[in-house]
Formats: sequence, structure tokens, C-alpha cells
Amino acid sequence: MELIDIDRIIEMAWEDRTPFEAIHIQFGISEAEVINIMRQELKRGSFNLWRKRVNSGISQKHAKKRNEEISRFKCTRQRAISRNKISKR
Repeated sequence: MELIDIDRIIEMAWEDRTPFEAIHIQFGISEAEVINIMRQELKRGSFNLWRKRVNSGISQKHAKKRNEEISRFKCTRQRAISRNKISKR
């Protein structure tokens, strides 16, 4: 996997409103693989904070747990990001 892809996966994983399903659609990797990438690429403290936030209920990382009022997962900047398959749909 390219460095650009890893950076984008980390950015999408860090965003609370981007579900794991969106990362799977874009890059074809599972939630477990995203967690492994985050574990490898982030400092231990940053990874622990991210996991705590994802599992706390504040984050909307799982589509099934999302508020029904949220109908999209693309951030407003996503069209400007190159190599983004989702924004080109």
C-alpha cells in the first residue's frame, strides 16, 4: 500500500463522521486492518485516545450506530483530495 493511501486511511479513520464502511469502499480494507494501520502508524498514546474515542459512542465510525439524521459520510474537503474514488461518484 502506498504512503499516500496510508495517510488518507489515517485521515479518514481519525474523522469521527467517516465510518469504517466508507474506508472499506474506498480502499477495500476491513475495520481490523484499519485498526492495525492505526496501531502501526500512530504513537501509542494517540492510538489509545483514538480507540477510546471510537469505542465511546461519541464517534460515528460504525454505520449501524450512526444517528439516522446523518445521511452522508463525505467531509466537505473530500472533493479536493486527489485519488479519492468516492468523491468521483
